[in-house]
Amino acid sequence: MSSRFFRAISDSESSSEEEEELLSDDEQQPTKAKGIQMSDDSDESDSDDGDDSDSDSDSEEESEMSDDGEPKARKPMSRFMRDAASDSESEEDAPKIIKSAKDKRLDEFDTIIRTIENAQRIDDWLTISKEFDALLRLCTRQKKLNEPIPPVFIRSVAALDTFLNQTVANKDMVKKMKGPNAKAMNGMKQKMKKTVKENETALQQFRADPEHYDEKVQAAQAAPLAPTLMPTTSAKPMPMDREHALPTEQETADDEFQTVGPGGKAAMTSDALFKNLASILEARGRKSTDRSEQINTLVKLQGAAHTPYQSLRVLLALMAARFDYSASANAFMPAEMWVQARDELNALLNLLSENKEYIVLEETEDYDDQVERRPNENGEGLFVPVRGSVISFVDRLEDEFIKSLQNVDPHTTEYVERLGDEKILYQIIVRGQSYFETVMTQPLPEKVKNIVSESLRRCVMRRLEHIYSKQDVIILALETANQEAQPNLVPSRITPSFEEVCNKQDGPTLLIHTLSVYLYKRSEVSGERQRTRAMLCHVYHHALHASYHIGRDFFLMSRLAESIHLADAATQILYNRVVVQLGLCAFRVGLIRECHAALQEIFAAGRVKELLGQGVSKVSLYNTATAEQEKMDRQRQLPFHMHINLELLECVYLVASMLLEVPNMASAGSDPELRKKTISRPFRRMLDYTDRLVFTAPPENTRDHVMQASKALQNGEWKMCIELIRAIKIWKLIPDREQVLEKLARHIQEEGLRTYLFNFGPHYDSLSLSLLVDTFELGKDMVRSIVSRMIWNDELAATLDPIHDVVVFQRMEVNKVQQLALSMADRANAMLEQNEWLLDSKLGDTRSGGNGGASANAFGDANTDRDAGQNRRDHRRKGRGRGHVQLQSQPLGQKV
Repeated sequence: MSSRFFRAISDSESSSEEEEELLSDDEQQPTKAKGIQMSDDSDESDSDDGDDSDSDSDSEEESEMSDDGEPKARKPMSRFMRDAASDSESEEDAPKIIKSAKDKRLDEFDTIIRTIENAQRIDDWLTISKEFDALLRLCTRQKKLNEPIPPVFIRSVAALDTFLNQTVANKDMVKKMKGPNAKAMNGMKQKMKKTVKENETALQQFRADPEHYDEKVQAAQAAPLAPTLMPTTSAKPMPMDREHALPTEQETADDEFQTVGPGGKAAMTSDALFKNLASILEARGRKSTDRSEQINTLVKLQGAAHTPYQSLRVLLALMAARFDYSASANAFMPAEMWVQARDELNALLNLLSENKEYIVLEETEDYDDQVERRPNENGEGLFVPVRGSVISFVDRLEDEFIKSLQNVDPHTTEYVERLGDEKILYQIIVRGQSYFETVMTQPLPEKVKNIVSESLRRCVMRRLEHIYSKQDVIILALETANQEAQPNLVPSRITPSFEEVCNKQDGPTLLIHTLSVYLYKRSEVSGERQRTRAMLCHVYHHALHASYHIGRDFFLMSRLAESIHLADAATQILYNRVVVQLGLCAFRVGLIRECHAALQEIFAAGRVKELLGQGVSKVSLYNTATAEQEKMDRQRQLPFHMHINLELLECVYLVASMLLEVPNMASAGSDPELRKKTISRPFRRMLDYTDRLVFTAPPENTRDHVMQASKALQNGEWKMCIELIRAIKIWKLIPDREQVLEKLARHIQEEGLRTYLFNFGPHYDSLSLSLLVDTFELGKDMVRSIVSRMIWNDELAATLDPIHDVVVFQRMEVNKVQQLALSMADRANAMLEQNEWLLDSKLGDTRSGGNGGASANAFGDANTDRDAGQNRRDHRRKGRGRGHVQLQSQPLGQKV
C-alpha cells in the first residue's frame, strides 16, 4: 500500500484538468440565502482526497449539524469575504517565483524608472528629482558591490535629458510652473549636467544605436574572462560611463589608459584622471572607505599624471590621504609612511618651485576641478590658484614626528634612529620657508600675499621651535646638513646666510635672533601667540647660553607674567620651561637668590613633571582628572630629548635653598617665632626629617648629599660641606662644571661665615677679622664687606673698628613688656601691609602685589624681597638698629 503522501502527489499531478473543471463548476453554482448545498460532483472529488481532507470535511459537517442531528443553516457569506477567500486561494495556487538579490536590485531600477516616466507625463519635477536621487544611489550601490550598471539607466538618463531640454525650451510652461516645481526643475539641471558629463561615452554609444544598445551591453557583460585575469575581491569604484565593462582591474586599465607615453607605457587621459580623483575625494572620510586602498590608487594616479597641474592635484590628495590614515588622535603614522609623506612633500615643493605659475592657497575662488588648467588659457590669469595648504602639510609632518617620538621608548636604539629623521624634517621646513619667500616676491594680489605671509610666519615659527633649545654644535650640524642637501636653495631675506652662521662666533645666536625679530614685527591680534612663543624661545636660548641678564631683561620687558594664564597649555608649558631655564642660568652665574626665586613656585606646587610637560601625575584618591584630561596631558608631553633633567633641577633648587635657609635658621636662633619664618618649605621639611633620623647612613643620592652638607654648614664645617656638594654626580650634566663648582664653593664659604657669626656672635664681645680670614680662607676685604653688609641690613648688632680690625658686638637686653610690645607692633605692621596690598590689587596698582611687580622683583636684588624685609623687622624688634624702607616682592608666579 503506497503512502498517502505519495498518493496526494500523484493525484495532484494526474488530475490538474479535473481541478480546473471543478473550479469552473463551483463558480457556476448559485449561493442560496440560507444554507449551502454541496453537489454530488464536489462530494465525489472531496472523497477522492486523502485522509486529512476526509477528516476535515467530517469535522466541518459535524460543526454544521445541530444538536438534534438536523443540518443547521449558515449565514450567507459577504461578497467581500468571498472575494478575499478567492484571492487567497488564487495566491496559494499561484506558483512562487524566487529571485536572487541581484535580480531584485535590477527590479528596483525598473520600478524607479517607471515612477520617473509617470512623473514626466504630469510634469511633476519634485517626484522626478526625488526618484532621480534614489536612482543615483542605486548606481553607487552597484559600484560598491562590483556589479555592472544596467543599460536601462543610460536609456532613462537619455530620455530624461531630452525631456528636460524640451521643458526648458518651452518658456510659457516654465512661467506657469509653481515655485517648488520650478525650483526642483532647476536643481535637476545641475544634476543632469553632472550625470551626463560622467556618462558621456555611454550616452554617445546609446544615441548612436538606441535599438541595439542593450544587446551590445549584454554581449560585453557576457564575454568570458581571460584565464590570466582574476576578479578583484575589494569593491572598487567604477566610472559611471563604463557600465557595460567588466569589473576587473585589467579591463578598467584597458578602458582608461588610451594613449601610449614614453617607454611604451600607457598614459591616462586627463578626464579619466580627474574623474578617478574626484571619486576618491568623495569617498574620503566615510566609514566604509579603505584608506590603504585609496593611497595605493593615488600612487598609481601619480605615476599616470603627465602635466604639472595633474601632478599637483594628485600630490595634494595623496598627502591628505596619508595623514588621514590614522583614525585615532592618539595613534601615530608609521615610520615608513612618514618617510613617504616627507618625500612627497619634498616633491610637491620642488614641483611648485619649478612651476611658479601654480600657487597653492587655502582660500580660492570656485573653479571646475574636472578640467586641465593652464595659465592664460580658458579664462585663467597669469597665476593659477589651486586649493590646498602646503604649511598644513608641514605642520602635520612635524606633529606626526613628535607623536612617534612620544610613543617610542626613549631608552632604546629605535628612539635614536627615529630622532635621526629630525635632520631631514628641518630641511623640509627650511625648503618651505624658501618657497614662501619666493612667492612673496611675485606680483600677486594683496589678499594672496597676506595668506602667503601667514604661511611664511608659521614656517619660521616651526624652524625656531626646532633649534631654540639646542646647543650651538647641534644647530651648526643642522645648518651644514641643510646646505649640503640643498645647495641651490634661494638665499633667504629673513635669516643670515650659511657663511655668517658658521663663521661668526655667535652665528647660532644671530640666527635665533633674526627668526624671533621677524615674528615680533607682526602687530595683528592673530599673531599674539606667535609673538609670545617667539619671545619665550628667544629668552630660553639666552638662558641656555648663560646670558642671564639679557634673558631676564627680555623676559621682564615682555610682561608675559601678567597674561600667560590666558594662553594655551602648550604656551604655558613653554613659559614654565623658560622660567626654570632662567633659574638654572642664574645658578650658573652665581646668583643664588634669583635662582631660588625662579624655582620656588615650580617646586612648591609639587607637580614639576606636569608643569614642564615631562610626565603625568600618578593616579591617587585625590586625583580628579578624567580620562579625557589624562589623554590631553599625554598629548602635551614633550619628546624625551627636549626634557630638562629633573634630578639636576632638584639638586640646584636644594643647594640654593641650603645657602639661603641655613643662615636664616641660624639668625632665628632659639626664638620660636622667628624659626617659623621659612624661605623654602620643601627644604625645611627634608631637613627636619633628616634631624629625626636615629642613624645617618653615608649619602647615596642627591638629597642625602645636600642634607648632610646642610648639617655640616650648620656646624661651621664648610670644608666638609664643599666636599659633599662636589661629590654629587649629577653635576656632570651642567655646562662649565668646574667654573660653576668654584663659584658654588665661594658661596658656601661666605654663607658659612654668616652662619658662624649668627651662631657664635652672642658668645663674643669682640672678634678679630684676621681670625675670620684664617678660619674661612677668605680675603680680608671680602670678610670686611660681608660683616659691613650684615651690620647695614640689621642682621648683626655690632660695629666695625677699622683701627684694630675687630668686630665689636653690642647687646641690649629687653624685658617681657618690651618683647610683647615689639610683637604687637610687628603684627600691626603685617596687618597694615596686607590691607595696602588688597587695596592696591583692587585699584589695579601692581607696584606692591601685581603680577608685573612679582615677576620683576623675582629676578631683582636680593635685598629687596619679602624675606629680607621680614628679617630686618625681626632684628629691629630686638633693638639692633634702625630699619630701612623697602619694596614688597613675591617669588615668580606659576600660571599653569
